[in-house]
Amino acid sequence: MSEKIVLIDGHSIINRAFYGVPDLTNSDGLHTNAIYGFLNIMFRILDEEKPDYLAVAFDLKAPTFRHQMYDAYKGTRKPMPEELREQVPVLKEVLQAMGIPLLMKEGFEADDLLGTAARVSEEKGINAVIVSGDRDLLQLATDNVLIRMPKTKRGTTEIENYYAADVKEAYQVNPPQIIELKALMGDASDNIPGVPGIGEKTATNLIVAYGSIENAYAHVEEIKPNRAKEALRNHYDMAKMSKKLATICVQAPLELSWENAKLTNLYTPEVYEWFKKLNFKKLLSRFDLTGTELPSVPEVKRVTELGEAESIFAKAADQDRLAFEICQSKDEFGISLALSEQEVYYLAAEGFLTEEYLTDHMTQVVEQVPLCAASDVKKLLKMVHPVHREHFFDIEIAAYLINPLISSYAHEDMGTPHAALTTLKKLPELLNKLDEMEMRSLFDEVEMPLVFTLFDMEQEGMRVNAEELKAYGEALVDKISALEKSIHEAAGEEFNINSPKQLGVILFEKLGMKGGKKTKTGYSTSAEVLDKLAPEHPIVRDILEYRQLTKLKSTYADGLAGCIAADGRIHSSFNQTITATGRISSTEPNLQNIPVRMELGRLIRKVFIPSDGYVFVDADYSQIELRVLAHMSGDEKLIEAYRQAEDIHRITASQVFHVPFDEVTPLQRRNAKAVNFGIVYGISSFGLSQDLSISTKEAKEYIDRYFETYPGIKVFLDKLVQDAKEQGYVTTMFGRRRPVPELKSSNFMQRSFGERVAMNSPIQGTAADIIKIAMNRVHDRLLREGLESRLILQVHDELLIEAKLSEADQVEQILREEMQQAADLQVPLEIDLHRGNNWYEAK
Repeated sequence: MSEKIVLIDGHSIINRAFYGVPDLTNSDGLHTNAIYGFLNIMFRILDEEKPDYLAVAFDLKAPTFRHQMYDAYKGTRKPMPEELREQVPVLKEVLQAMGIPLLMKEGFEADDLLGTAARVSEEKGINAVIVSGDRDLLQLATDNVLIRMPKTKRGTTEIENYYAADVKEAYQVNPPQIIELKALMGDASDNIPGVPGIGEKTATNLIVAYGSIENAYAHVEEIKPNRAKEALRNHYDMAKMSKKLATICVQAPLELSWENAKLTNLYTPEVYEWFKKLNFKKLLSRFDLTGTELPSVPEVKRVTELGEAESIFAKAADQDRLAFEICQSKDEFGISLALSEQEVYYLAAEGFLTEEYLTDHMTQVVEQVPLCAASDVKKLLKMVHPVHREHFFDIEIAAYLINPLISSYAHEDMGTPHAALTTLKKLPELLNKLDEMEMRSLFDEVEMPLVFTLFDMEQEGMRVNAEELKAYGEALVDKISALEKSIHEAAGEEFNINSPKQLGVILFEKLGMKGGKKTKTGYSTSAEVLDKLAPEHPIVRDILEYRQLTKLKSTYADGLAGCIAADGRIHSSFNQTITATGRISSTEPNLQNIPVRMELGRLIRKVFIPSDGYVFVDADYSQIELRVLAHMSGDEKLIEAYRQAEDIHRITASQVFHVPFDEVTPLQRRNAKAVNFGIVYGISSFGLSQDLSISTKEAKEYIDRYFETYPGIKVFLDKLVQDAKEQGYVTTMFGRRRPVPELKSSNFMQRSFGERVAMNSPIQGTAADIIKIAMNRVHDRLLREGLESRLILQVHDELLIEAKLSEADQVEQILREEMQQAADLQVPLEIDLHRGNNWYEAK
């Protein structure tokens, strides 16, 4: 068996971990989520690959040979968030404490060092595994070099694997031809220009047909469509430069000592101290520094005989509690089943024990056992279909309720024959904690039923008019092209609108606009800067619109098209263990983030349509967070304002600005509305001044007047912050906890953030709890009353039902009753109801 080296793309993986793992801090206030996520991915890879060597590559700040070739290279990259920046040097220290060599070289990127290390390894007969989230590295895949790409899906990390054949299957081209694709289509993340007007589909067709950009150019007269032909003819020089920029150098001056890269004991006393300092309690379980042997792991009995399986399932059905996990890989399917800590079985799908047999019998067991613990129950429901859903106990959701700031709840044995044993061991602690923290009813009555509601929603999906979506994308291309032409004409030259560096020079040097803020990398062209310039400069208005339209094109017109399943519907994933406040999130794709502020963004909702004979019925809570604030604060004036059933923002304006209700101006109402909603999010006078384009002093006066008008709110918010400082957490009406470690931070900005969290989490979290309760009740009632209408989407405070035409009136009645009665508040819960033949009309 040949040796193996694992090569990790340091910045790529820590960046992915930072955005995929909820914010974590240690007792000193240091952010740790990216380090924690990186280590979990690294340990998983090491457990799976069992390599002989290991190294991690990092980029340096110094310019590379690509910057010398193209000044704007990576010019569109946003600066690294400070919360991530502070974690990079700490991660490097932890890796060095483990004895892991770090590959860094001025003038070269981590990609070049990884590519060179992989080439050298292959020449030595050593198999290489490169771990990165960057698809550029797919060009390095061979039969002996594997590219592993971690992806966060449904709150857990899945890994895509690519040898050369896998790249060919996924992209229709060989690994080296990935470079050719980049040369044509460019890469916005690295600011590689590519050929304007050529996207991924056209680029793929050209490379499949001609093999390279050089050969495509040699046959340019044959190319169709004409737009692609003209684009390549006019921008071939840019394509050649883009190809050089996209090519990973595999001849970099690499300083890698194979002796130093040899994988030995990572779990040193120094690393143990690091993990304690970082509060990584879960990772401490990997150490054995006492000199005593670790407790022996019970033997897992592998079962492949039908008779023995029948006997085990019969015994399992007589238990009071058990744990089970589905273990599924490309090569094997099995069930890990723990009846007790001494009786653990692995039933493998083999011979008469088919996958269908195992899942059918497990369904029967779950029906009879009162407490069945498992992780990610929603995922299991695709295979196990119980009637008595109350028998399930999802350990991931329980752990999430206990601490919503922890990044990953799936334990280290997931996917192995020991999985059920570990789940069973965790069960007593989780049950005790839920009782101790008074969240058992929240778990039993809200979160666990929600698993089944969300599962059904994911299975239903939303129907999409693919032709309408295509037409929408084409209309955007035309508008983007027209804007691009207009911007270039106003600037007096062509430039890369997506490059902040080039844009800054055009606006603040060539056109002489005032208010430019120069940084080390050039002028800031953030939305905040451009918004201030827009009223005076038409070119800036065009640039802002261009940015919005290009995002609509890439994220929605193109992104959604790739998510349409064979049934013509998009099946988003709904996650209930991601946000710290308890809100549900949506991924793959994110249907909760469909734009609503600009009309062109809202129009994309027209592509979502109900099935024939059905109509969309949409219900949206009216100002639910303000109503929750009124109830929780007990402020009599705000409660009375809602009971009057008048325009709450007009009432607030009348009282804050001391004018009669009927004389409130539109501007006063707008300002009162900003204060109303701002208070919910703990807005500062500076934040309000930015929102309303007024002075900080004026904004402070607004807030002071607001608290004079509604004194109970000020008392309530101050008490939330004080309680959070004393207890370390805040709670919702329904007992959901949100830890606030930021309040102990030595950093002023972090403490200020913690105060805002303490003020808004109980309100946001209560609103999230109410919508979950409403979802469960609406979902269950549709089933209970035998209707064919189904709940298919939740977006924050909005529920969307695909209603059979003959049932639409009944559906509206169900929504009205269940949503308005989801919580007993001192103010009424109101909803807005709409119908439509597409989501746009229904909204």
